[in-house]
Amino acid sequence: MATRRDCLKLSLAAGLFGALPHGSLFAASQQPLLTRAIPSSGQRVPLVGLGSSATFAQVARGDDVSALRDVLRALVDGGGSVFDTAPAYGASEEVSGAIARELGITDRVFWATKLNVVARGEDKADPAKAREQLEQSFRRIGKDPLDLVQVHNLADVPTQLAILDEYKAAGRIRHVGVTSTSKPAYPQLVEVMRTRRIDCIGVDYAVDNRDVEDSILPLAQERGIGVLVYMPFGRTRLWKRIGDRPLPDWAAGFDAHSWAQFMLKYVASHPAVTCVTPATSRVANMVDNLGAAHGRLPDQAQRKRMAEFIDALPAAD
Repeated sequence: MATRRDCLKLSLAAGLFGALPHGSLFAASQQPLLTRAIPSSGQRVPLVGLGSSATFAQVARGDDVSALRDVLRALVDGGGSVFDTAPAYGASEEVSGAIARELGITDRVFWATKLNVVARGEDKADPAKAREQLEQSFRRIGKDPLDLVQVHNLADVPTQLAILDEYKAAGRIRHVGVTSTSKPAYPQLVEVMRTRRIDCIGVDYAVDNRDVEDSILPLAQERGIGVLVYMPFGRTRLWKRIGDRPLPDWAAGFDAHSWAQFMLKYVASHPAVTCVTPATSRVANMVDNLGAAHGRLPDQAQRKRMAEFIDALPAAD
């Protein structure tokens, strides 16, 4: 079964990155990335960013974080800015903050982090601990105000979102929101979107995981709420489904030159989506991902064809 690394080797062999400026992997294109605005503020952000769970978090726990240094540099040099992290992702927040300071790019990054101090098995947050975690995020990242802080996994939203609102009112957070990647929690997410003033949500969305298209994404458009997309590859699920199949020729119709760009362009082309944040610890993957924010995005007919193509593949084990 092919992996993303196998697919990327094929792309490299075909010369996908051969035209990069100066032969460098640190600049995906001389053209600016496609951007979308966060509805509540109008701030525009690149359509593809970087997440820090999964392999990024695994590398952050190790002694050698040079790969993450290269990935963050590739993000910014390639025109990206949105970096999604969380205290729950182990060392990711602390390590990325230190790397950004070392590279002098802290202020060039749109920092999206999270808040959750609800202990496992409990349903209430200690306000003092919540404020302590927030202040720790400020110290780790080294930026004040922070660009976006969201209540992680809808944990005690009344308490923790109220605290984020306080920080926003004080000018220390620019945007606030909530996240959920749990389908059973979608009704709660919808309720928060309908009843609270939030700037953004973070949700799972992929070409083979389209449930949010039914109500959550339309509601985000209706309510003027930005959307960060998590798990656009279904973690590794989509790579397993695709296997060693070649990218269909018709993907060129929306300027997708790799499977990663195919998958990212599907979710990025939904008008409710503000930014897609796939996690990676590899420079080549980061550059490949940024390529999805260049060129044309699929129209409605192409999106339908993409979904039908993926749906026809055998499900991953």
